[in-house]
Amino acid sequence: MRKIGIFMVALTFSISVCTQSADPYYVRMADSEMKRNPESWMVDFSKELKWNYCHGLELGAILDVWNKTGNRKYFDYAESYADNVVNEDGTIKTYRLEEYNIDRLNSGKMLFPIYEETKDKKYRLAMALLRSQMNTHPRTSDGLFWHKKIYPHQVWLDGIYMGCPFLAQYGARFGEPQLFDEVAHQIIGTEKVTKDKKTGLLYHGWDESRQQRWADPETGRSPNFWSRAIGWYMMALVDVLDFMPENHPRRAEIIRILNDISSTIEKYRDPATGMWYQVTDKVGAEGNYLESSGSAMFIYTWVKGAQNGFLPKVFEEKGRTAYDQYVKRFVKENPDGTITVTDACEVAGLGGEKEYRDGSYAYYISTPRRDNDPKAVAPFIKVSVLLDK
Repeated sequence: MRKIGIFMVALTFSISVCTQSADPYYVRMADSEMKRNPESWMVDFSKELKWNYCHGLELGAILDVWNKTGNRKYFDYAESYADNVVNEDGTIKTYRLEEYNIDRLNSGKMLFPIYEETKDKKYRLAMALLRSQMNTHPRTSDGLFWHKKIYPHQVWLDGIYMGCPFLAQYGARFGEPQLFDEVAHQIIGTEKVTKDKKTGLLYHGWDESRQQRWADPETGRSPNFWSRAIGWYMMALVDVLDFMPENHPRRAEIIRILNDISSTIEKYRDPATGMWYQVTDKVGAEGNYLESSGSAMFIYTWVKGAQNGFLPKVFEEKGRTAYDQYVKRFVKENPDGTITVTDACEVAGLGGEKEYRDGSYAYYISTPRRDNDPKAVAPFIKVSVLLDK
């Protein structure tokens, strides 16, 4: 009888794993993250509740899974974070407007579907608070947003994703059409100051003052191409186009930029795996590594851009092929039935006070890597939803 019992337990476990494995990756990844982080504020390896762009990134992706499946547990998981961090008067725990940190806007995007579902006015007030930051946010002489107050005169590609999709959605939802002009100006202006004419790639950052040690004294640009920074920028383009009116005079320019950079990054794929390196143009260089967050962002952009008609249809097929290659290279099965996304750059930036980040090749390849970073998990979930995989 004992042997039969052991056999039945083993059989039950085997069936359970097989059943779970049959679920699409967007379900498996969301379920895996919810298991690893029983409370939604724990996302991004957090030890305490905070308002952070990574929470909005990943929980927004989990809301996509709710929309796709209709399973309420995904909505409840995301909303529990929003409910905890947003006060009844619309103020947000750990958020300070006067820091002028454009990263803080990103999590505002997850509040749109939560507000529509709950009708709780505190979420509407919180979105209005975040939107108000940009009324006085510091800018370059040409009106481009500084990345943060502590990084004066600097424009980073990351900031386009952090601010522009939120502002575009806010403009569409709450009747502020002038925000479409603002968003277009930020996107187009940032391409102008960061684009390398020789490669077609975009540099990570630009310092109008040329005072940073990482800034080229003539161009003000940082010295290297970082795949995740380019990925942030590309995702911003396809997400903004969800809300940009078809008759907007600068919409076509945004689509042109999307097509240019989508074609450009194809030239820098690793021939063996189809993926992209941490430093985009240094394919196969010593110390460079295949990086999962930038790769997922590129694939998401290709697929969404093609599905929505902004990129040639062939990019959806390229994206499907790259997606399968991504799973093979970066997605790992775990003994407990969960899955892991490996090899994401933990963080990379420019300048700073404690440890100066000089933007060199040596700097980017020395940044720590970790598994299940939201910056890889979220775009992987989102493209899995688009592809129904």
